[in-house]
Amino acid sequence: MKNAVEILLVEDSPDDVELTLRALRSGNLANNVHVINDGEAALDFLFCRGAYSSRTEELQPRLVLLDLKLPKLDGLSVLREIKSNSITRTIPIVILTSSREQQDVIRGYQLGVNSYIQKPVDFEKFRETVRQLGWYWLLMNQPPVTGDLTGGHSGIERNSDDTNVEVTSLKVADDL
Repeated sequence: MKNAVEILLVEDSPDDVELTLRALRSGNLANNVHVINDGEAALDFLFCRGAYSSRTEELQPRLVLLDLKLPKLDGLSVLREIKSNSITRTIPIVILTSSREQQDVIRGYQLGVNSYIQKPVDFEKFRETVRQLGWYWLLMNQPPVTGDLTGGHSGIERNSDDTNVEVTSLKVADDL
């Protein structure tokens, strides 16, 4: 799996792509980065459609850096599709955007984004921000064991000593 994509960068601005790649390289985190410049192609990549039909869904990126203002399909629509599919919902998604709109932040979190970061204007701050998020999501974060998180339940159940206990459970599919 050494050729697996670790970071999928979904960004349409060539300048922002270059800045992000430079920042990742400076933190030694640029090894398997795949860049896509529109939302529709990002979904094709993740779901192995069209130009990416030869990919296998089992080799998903470990992190998606997602801009909001994209051609063909905006970032929030891409996020909605990723988080609504059992194959891709556990992939960490970081919105990395210049948008200061509070409604974008709220909607991103409602749709399941893992982090929302406004791009700093200053390159040194941007470089440090990207380095830290790459370090966290690729080196520190513990992703779930390969498997499809489905079903499960949550609620209140009665304990053996007749006390109430809040229970949340996830069912891990065995079919992978």
